[in-house]
Amino acid sequence: MQPFLVKQITTFMGVGYLPLVPGTFGSAAGLGIFLSVQGQPLQVVLILAVLLALGLGFGGQAEKVFGKKDPKFVVIDEVCGMLISLLFLPRYDLQVLALAFVLFRGLDTVKIFPAGKIQDMHGAVGIIGDDVVAAVYTNAILQVVLRVLS
Repeated sequence: MQPFLVKQITTFMGVGYLPLVPGTFGSAAGLGIFLSVQGQPLQVVLILAVLLALGLGFGGQAEKVFGKKDPKFVVIDEVCGMLISLLFLPRYDLQVLALAFVLFRGLDTVKIFPAGKIQDMHGAVGIIGDDVVAAVYTNAILQVVLRVLS
C-alpha cells in the first residue's frame, strides 16, 4: 500500500500531526464527527464501522511506514474511541459531551485491564484495541451515571 495513503488514513487526514497531544486532537475529531451526525445513530454506527475497518486494515501498515510500534501520529483509534464512547447515550448536552471526552481521554491514558495488555500487541489490534476498551468503559460508565441521574 502507498505510504501516503496509509499516513492519510491513520493520521486521520493529518490530525495526528498536530503538536503536543495528537490523541486529544484525534478524540476531538471524533467528537466533531459525532456532532455532525448527532441524532442519527445509524449514521454514527456506519461511520464507526468504516473507520474501524480502515484502522484495522491500515494500522499494522502504519507501524511499518512510521517505523515504530503504535506511532503517536496514528489517531484513527482515538476517533473511533470517541464515537464508541458516545454511542446510544440517553442524552447529549454539553456536560455529557465534555464528560465523555474527559473520561475517554483519562481511561485511554491509564489503560485499565485489558487495555494495557492489548496495547502491547503489535499491529492494528494493538493500536485500535486499547482505545476500544477505554471507549467501552467510558460508554458503560456514562450509561449508568446518566440513567441514575435521570
